[in-house]
Amino acid sequence: MALVLLPGLNNLIEDISDEKKLPPQVVEAALREALLKGYERYRRTLYLGISEDPFEEDYFSNFDVQLDLDEEGYRVLASKIIVEEVESDDHQIAIEDVRQVAEDAQIGDTVVLDVTPEKDDFGRMAAATTKQVLAQKLRDQQRRMIQEEFADLEDPVLTARVIRFERQSVIMAVSSGLGRPEVEAELPRRDQLPNDNYRANATFKVFLKEVSEVPRRGPQLFVSRANAGLVVYLFENEVPEIQEGSVRIVAVAREANPPSRAVGPRTKVAVDSVEREVDPVGACIGARGSRIQQVVNELRGEKIDVIRWSPDAGQYIANSLSPARVEMVRLVDPDGHHAHVLVPPDQLSLAIGREGQNVRLAARLTGWKIDIKNANEYDQSSEDEVVAGLIAQRQEEESLQAEAEARLAAEQAARAEEDARLRELYPLPEDEEEDYGEAEPEGEEEAVAAAESESEGEGEGELEAAVTPDEDEAR
Repeated sequence: MALVLLPGLNNLIEDISDEKKLPPQVVEAALREALLKGYERYRRTLYLGISEDPFEEDYFSNFDVQLDLDEEGYRVLASKIIVEEVESDDHQIAIEDVRQVAEDAQIGDTVVLDVTPEKDDFGRMAAATTKQVLAQKLRDQQRRMIQEEFADLEDPVLTARVIRFERQSVIMAVSSGLGRPEVEAELPRRDQLPNDNYRANATFKVFLKEVSEVPRRGPQLFVSRANAGLVVYLFENEVPEIQEGSVRIVAVAREANPPSRAVGPRTKVAVDSVEREVDPVGACIGARGSRIQQVVNELRGEKIDVIRWSPDAGQYIANSLSPARVEMVRLVDPDGHHAHVLVPPDQLSLAIGREGQNVRLAARLTGWKIDIKNANEYDQSSEDEVVAGLIAQRQEEESLQAEAEARLAAEQAARAEEDARLRELYPLPEDEEEDYGEAEPEGEEEAVAAAESESEGEGEGELEAAVTPDEDEAR
């Protein structure tokens, strides 16, 4: 077989493997695919300016590239089917040609032929295509390994370094562990903090939000500074009681990017204590606020409220509105999770917060719809009437939703029953094949016929032969 020599092939594979942090087998596979694409390009350029490209998309699916690491070169091979009359020279070969080399060849067998072009015929366009495809395949393999490496990380918070900016996103370098090479991750605009200063080489703690497949770019890492998981991680690292399990974080509500610039980032954290003698709020704040200050510094001055969780919904709602002082909490619609919170007039603006941020975060934290009411102007009877109307409306909507779901389920059941009935009357081809597959030969004649059929099948197989004229080896 003709061999195109590639001096230094082994060193090239090793260098790429070390530089890209990829196994040598992966580099070899990428190189084979790139050389195959280069061969396709070479074949297509033969028709440039002469006639229209005759090759379909999967025309070269029966071609492959073989690397010879011992002699440092490669060959292009084509698998062809033996036929009586050849219709496609790239996919078929005449049986009389094969029998000159292999007399026992049969029609329908497959042979592998060397179709390697001379080095001088390969052309600059094909060589450029090979180089481009190789670079792209190596990038794809890197991203695929990145996806596998980061997808199963136990610790989703990483230390990231700013390396450049793309549009409104920050591109950062992250590493999955000690000694691991850095890889690029994207910090989108919506996941950035308004108080952060993203200058070159600045380091930040980031939350690994997702490893997703991006069209035309492959697997990509997306990190976040605005995710609530980052707050949980920072508290776990600053509060020993959380690490030991005596204090637990029940819920977190975070608004890292408020809708208005007049409102700063804010987070509410609900904590509980497993042991009665441990104060969960005090443990998270620390002596003179030392522990929570470390979290605030990492989040660049974000305001954090640590409140105590309670199994009593009313008490939990009252705690969540901290630092406002609450007089009473009325659970006006427990099924619909709707509550009225009565506060003194001087606490009204504090309970609501600037542009409603405080009550909005409290609602997210507790999962209740919270209405802040002035305790001095609250009319319970009129409010109950309004709430009764809301409850009736909610129940009506739930009833309509239940009816729609029941109707849909009935239609699906009727459709399935009709499909089953029609399938019994008119069996599908796959049903008939299953029935035939279950049948077994009965009697001696059927058993003998089956044995003869199996013995004839054993004689058929693939025949690999090399049918090539003698050619000088090309580099």
